[in-house]
Amino acid sequence: MNLTTIPAPKGLPISGHLLAFRRDPLGFLQRAAEQHGDVVHFRFGPSRHMYLLTNPEHIKEVLVTKQSHFRKAKGLQVARAVVGDGILTSEGQKHMRQRRLMQPAFRRERIAAYADVMVRQGLAMMDRWKDGDIRDVHQDMMKVTLAIITETMFGKGLTEGVEKIGRAIEIGLQYVSNKASAIIDIPLGVPTPQNQKFQEAAKTLDKTIYEIIEERRRNGGEGRNDLLAMLLAARDEEDGQGMTDEQVRDEVMTIFVAGHETTANTMSWIWYLLATHPEAERKLWTELDEVLGGRLPTAEDVPRLVYTNQIISETLRLYPAAWVINREVVDEVEIGGHVYRPGETLMMSQYVMHRSSRYFDNPDQFIPERFGGDLLKRIPAFAYFPFGGGPRICIGNNFALMEAALLLATIAQRFRLRLAEPGQRVEPEPLVTLRPKNGLKMRLEVRK
Repeated sequence: MNLTTIPAPKGLPISGHLLAFRRDPLGFLQRAAEQHGDVVHFRFGPSRHMYLLTNPEHIKEVLVTKQSHFRKAKGLQVARAVVGDGILTSEGQKHMRQRRLMQPAFRRERIAAYADVMVRQGLAMMDRWKDGDIRDVHQDMMKVTLAIITETMFGKGLTEGVEKIGRAIEIGLQYVSNKASAIIDIPLGVPTPQNQKFQEAAKTLDKTIYEIIEERRRNGGEGRNDLLAMLLAARDEEDGQGMTDEQVRDEVMTIFVAGHETTANTMSWIWYLLATHPEAERKLWTELDEVLGGRLPTAEDVPRLVYTNQIISETLRLYPAAWVINREVVDEVEIGGHVYRPGETLMMSQYVMHRSSRYFDNPDQFIPERFGGDLLKRIPAFAYFPFGGGPRICIGNNFALMEAALLLATIAQRFRLRLAEPGQRVEPEPLVTLRPKNGLKMRLEVRK
């Protein structure tokens, strides 16, 4: 079947579908999927051809069975400017080797050791909260997840550099988002204000992280249980080699970027959904009272907090932090009867798939209980894939799920979060991740 037979929405002569996509990415992709079926053809600019896949079997072919025919597409190639050639952006043999080296640091039994950091940082954040305060809860979630990733990465020692790292990462993510969707690609060497701001941020990150790596190599890391100690100690089982300073720096940056804003966004959406669904909030409180009885949660409690975990799964369905995955064709490949050629890009959107009525009843409704039965066994594997899939599935998924469960249980025992204004509209903003547009203003109420 020839690609010319793939349906496409009406586009403009030169820019094609780019302006319509940039105006409303989520709505554009949803409408295209509803109107045109399993595959939809877009043109971004004169010659960039994109294809949205909405058949789970086709998605599985791209991410699993035929993944060697693809590489990460433009957005993540741009992300190299921030995270270097870490596990998020590297390809082929290098990616496999780095994943092998990092895997032990993210095993379930290993991440359980970080549970008390997650709970303690949640408590430290609440020490600054007061009954009746109106706060930007998204900013609070960004700060607490940054504090958690900093302590789990470097141990307790690093405190004064945290805000600086957070600001620099924020500038880096904004740069990647702008550059990935730009019509005209301005090289980094051109001294635009945006490029200069980004280069300053990149220098700050490099200086801070290389200094920490150098100090740790010099003084040794005996007795340390943080992620950096594990990265420095990792040895490849095939050649016995460890990582260079540059590789460690790239993986540290990758963990910071991938493990900080994503969980902050998920937590923000959880508070928004609970504030607008009081019956789910009451059910959560009942579970927390029954399982915890007023004490702080631990790693051992996480599997027992069944409804808490269902809230997280349902939030990741409605507002997946990673809302789209793009893959660029490297070798000609056939997927679902269509032959795709090198340079073309295949798009797979978690946001679109997770809200499809083909797989979910009342797909736009927040119903945590839907995850209570055998839903994930009944639907195809790639109808719900908040952490991606295949060899590149998010290495930190168990870390993120435990962090979300422990933060939710810790905070919801003490506070109720209401929207600051009645009828307040909170819209998703699809940048590198799916965040609440203009933050999330909420009123704090101490639970009596």
